[in-house]
Amino acid sequence: MNSIHFRLLAAATLVLAGFLFATGMALEQGFRASLENELKDKLQSVVYGLLAAANVDENGSMLMPDDLAEPRFSSPDSGLYALVREEDKRLLWRSPSSLGHVLPQEVFLSPGDTAFERRQNLFVFSQGIGWEDNNGVTRRYNYVVAEDVSSFETQLQTFRRSLWSWLGGMALVLLLAQGWILRWGLRPLRTVEKDLEDIRKGLHSRLEGAYPVELEGLVSSLNSLMEHSRAVQERYRTSLDDLAHSLKTPMAYLKSVVQDQTISCARLRSIADEQLQRLDHIVQHQLRRAAVSARSALVAPVPVADPIRRLLRTLEKIYAEKKIRVNHQLSAEAVFPGDEADLMELLGNLLDNAFKYAHGEIAVRTETGDGLWLIIEDDGPGIDPESWPRLLQRGQRADESSSGQGIGLTVSQEIVSLYGGSLEAGKSPAGGLKLTVFFPA
Repeated sequence: MNSIHFRLLAAATLVLAGFLFATGMALEQGFRASLENELKDKLQSVVYGLLAAANVDENGSMLMPDDLAEPRFSSPDSGLYALVREEDKRLLWRSPSSLGHVLPQEVFLSPGDTAFERRQNLFVFSQGIGWEDNNGVTRRYNYVVAEDVSSFETQLQTFRRSLWSWLGGMALVLLLAQGWILRWGLRPLRTVEKDLEDIRKGLHSRLEGAYPVELEGLVSSLNSLMEHSRAVQERYRTSLDDLAHSLKTPMAYLKSVVQDQTISCARLRSIADEQLQRLDHIVQHQLRRAAVSARSALVAPVPVADPIRRLLRTLEKIYAEKKIRVNHQLSAEAVFPGDEADLMELLGNLLDNAFKYAHGEIAVRTETGDGLWLIIEDDGPGIDPESWPRLLQRGQRADESSSGQGIGLTVSQEIVSLYGGSLEAGKSPAGGLKLTVFFPA
């Protein structure tokens, strides 16, 4: 039951079997009803034949002949029987074929009424007849014709064998066709499995090819997941390179201080404590940067309005002495396509820069459409456009996060790039820095 192919085949087989069984039963019942109607008409025509063959006596009463045109009436145990009863249910006549057979008792019918039913092993047709004698008196008779069910059952069994043979053959053909269709329909899944195995072996780096529309979302998600995984690995390698490079300077400085015989113990302890704090700061900073890309890309979107308001309230308290006016236009539909911690890291870096360098006014707004747009403007000194690419380069110095314009911009750029977005800088209407962040939907 862990196989999709088996589940679909089993379910389709059950549905097909139920459909064919219901069809067979309906056809069989229809054929049975048709046979019964045909037999009823046949027996009624026999009654008409008997009535046409009837004679009259000197009083005009009904008189049945000894010889009939139907030879089966004259042959004992022929399977076709007939009798005529008078109004007082007295037997007027019975066919020679019925000798030795006890015909079931029938209800005496009024003239013109008919009855047809199966009784024991016989199909019995009865019809009421009104016969007027020479005195003008209408006498009532019941004509009863019965036929053995053997012929009926033989025809029904022949039809039943033929019907279920054909339906069984059709079922077999349909099951084979169904198995082929399912195998053909599920082939794209096996193709995806093979392509993933090729990726695992290193033959390909992503899923490429013509996949059905139903699998496009799955293929896109798998490619995004693999790209995210590669970005995480690259990010860790980059962070390790940065960490190793950043540790070189303080470690070399500590080594030179330890080897300097002229430095006192107190001074040595002071320098060691200072450099150890610096090393700890470097390690924590690089770990924080690496952790940004370690989170899963497959998370629920996060509304951005509430985190922005929380950060603005916090930063207004921190920079209360600057009395900065904050204008914000935050869309309730704006969502960040990633982890909330990454969003807080990004917003914290950008908004902290804005508060730090603004003279007295900051504007924050979000827009939606083909993705998320986040615009932050201040009235500070701004950034020289020629310096912008340099500020976004991966730092190679241990004091990468030291104070100065551009704090956290490198980490912010890495977060934005990780989610396939863009971070652009320009001049705000107030003369300061305008940062525009875009995340595709």
